[in-house]
Amino acid sequence: MRRTSARFKLIGAAAATAAAMTLTGVNALSGSAAEAPAPSPLAANSPIGFGAGTTGGAGGPTVTVTNASQFVQEVQSSGSKVVQVNGTINLSGMTKVASNKTIVGVGTSGKITGSGLNVSNVSNVIIRNLTFTGSNDDAINVQYSTKVWIDHNDISNANDGALDIKRASDLITVSWNRVHDHDKTFLLGHSDSNGGEDSGKLRVTYDHNWFDGTNQRHPRVRFGNPVHVLNNYYSNIGSYGVASTENAGVLVEGNYFENVEDPFHRGEGSSDDGGLAARNNHFVNSGPGETGGSVASIPYGYTADNASSVKSIVTAGAGVGKI
Repeated sequence: MRRTSARFKLIGAAAATAAAMTLTGVNALSGSAAEAPAPSPLAANSPIGFGAGTTGGAGGPTVTVTNASQFVQEVQSSGSKVVQVNGTINLSGMTKVASNKTIVGVGTSGKITGSGLNVSNVSNVIIRNLTFTGSNDDAINVQYSTKVWIDHNDISNANDGALDIKRASDLITVSWNRVHDHDKTFLLGHSDSNGGEDSGKLRVTYDHNWFDGTNQRHPRVRFGNPVHVLNNYYSNIGSYGVASTENAGVLVEGNYFENVEDPFHRGEGSSDDGGLAARNNHFVNSGPGETGGSVASIPYGYTADNASSVKSIVTAGAGVGKI
């Protein structure tokens, strides 16, 4: 059972213990990938993985907003709608998003500051191409919601989480985001005592994200099984990369870890171990990570990029202005 403090100074490639064992549907192996498939596109029109089929506001009208009052009115309206953000939206509190919405920044101008977005008790929501900074709470919170795609955003300096997914949420893809200047990055499952709601849910694909000098929770997982951490770039991570806890099952596949002393482990804080399998990852000045336990098979088809190419692919494609 691995335990870490919230912060530590990164020094070289000190190792966590690697434990290789055969898992349910996934082999717990660490290493570097062999042949490289064709590079991923820098932007896709629809999500891969668990969030596949999310359409957001497709089929509804497109509106453009330039201030907070317009923004709140449109994202909380009924029916399908594409809400384009052109300019800086200064929110005073966490703002509820209604079902069947696409919220997308125009070029690199769409910014959310002051507070964040609350995707709660809804379905079919897309959040793309927005810069989130300076929230007084989370940048994005997802709870009791399904079919969510969070893609090509730039997230920094939230007071709490960059992106929290919790409370029986399910079927979500988080892709091509850049997160920087942040401590608690991607939380999946908020409480060790919430297994009654969360078991069988919290299935998320984390795909081609760039964790750029962030500290912890990339993601920190409870109960979700399987959770797919695929082709992400981790650079200069302060505390740890991925943590699997409380009966979760996490596949860490094809990622590029650079200057990450503790790339992945089982257990965290007072949380019990989850299952974690790792395969075809690439390590530069980083520890080997810790694996073990049971991870369910990934239930969808996909093509992984060669891990050694992930740094160049992700840094070229993650963040705003790339769709």
